[in-house]
Amino acid sequence: MVRTPSAATRLRLIGGTATADVAAGGPPDDELVIRAREKDAGAVVAFEALYRRHAATALNLAVRIQGSTSDVEDVVHDAFVKAHQSLAELREPAAFRSWLGSIVVRLVRTRLRRRRLVAMLGLATPEPVDLDAVAASDADPEVRALLAQVYALLQTLPADERIAWTLRHVERHRLETVASLAGCSLATAKRRIARAQDFLEEHFVSPFAEDA
Repeated sequence: MVRTPSAATRLRLIGGTATADVAAGGPPDDELVIRAREKDAGAVVAFEALYRRHAATALNLAVRIQGSTSDVEDVVHDAFVKAHQSLAELREPAAFRSWLGSIVVRLVRTRLRRRRLVAMLGLATPEPVDLDAVAASDADPEVRALLAQVYALLQTLPADERIAWTLRHVERHRLETVASLAGCSLATAKRRIARAQDFLEEHFVSPFAEDA
């Protein structure tokens, strides 16, 4: 075993687009949210526009946290259903994207906790990492090998630590955004990330040379 502080650094080579801006087009989110709150046919059209604009980002977020595409379409579907039912609770309509992301995170957390419990009881095997889904198409073999090892280790962590670390080091969010998406305080987010990082550094076996 080799302690390596470079695991998170190397993950930045993944080059994913999960948090990349979506070409918007049409009215801004706040206008669509306000319109979608109405009780008429136009509200349906407005919410469908929000779905088309943000579904891919929500899907990528779920995949990156899980490390697989298993059930992610159901997760995203449920996230949009919950969002639609709770639109009146969104205080800042312009923040629809990040708010939707927090819903996705909560749903994935529930799934990860359930999956981990079932695995601990010996009733299921760990889900295989879907490298084609989480790695960039041009990722080299070293990055893919690293990614497979890191996600295998993440599967053994509590869901909250796994999510916080992934949001920070794979999704590359600011700490404040990690806390918001995870529904916790900034201090709690930092602790979760640190615990996950310590675990990865302790168990990570690097087949590659250290960063200079």
